[in-house]
Amino acid sequence: MSRAEEAARRVELAAAQERGESLQAQKLIDGFVTQARERGLPTERLRATLFTGQSVRTDKTGWYLRKNRSLAIGDDGAYYVLTVPGGLRERVSGVKLQPSPPPLVVGRGGRDGESGSLVDFLRWRLEAG
Repeated sequence: MSRAEEAARRVELAAAQERGESLQAQKLIDGFVTQARERGLPTERLRATLFTGQSVRTDKTGWYLRKNRSLAIGDDGAYYVLTVPGGLRERVSGVKLQPSPPPLVVGRGGRDGESGSLVDFLRWRLEAG
């Protein structure tokens, strides 16, 4: 097998692992949404932060996962990263969020307190009410 074929195979395996991880994470998120609704956990209109630092409206409602409000679970069961590109138009009209594949480890490679198991972040959010 050539180096290029080996590299392509490693990329393919990593992508397959990521898809499998996202499927597992989505099951956890689906359970969270069910529990949040059963507990009457209120949703709120999500806001995103542009790369330039301005806060903007979004078209989604849901629950923030991080205290800094950079991640959220939408009431539609999607996982949203709330740091987005944009400029003046987005500041005026807001942004349409696109879901991201959910990870099992939030903020992988980040500083302590910013990364951790998705299970822990979901549990924290449910307990916070």
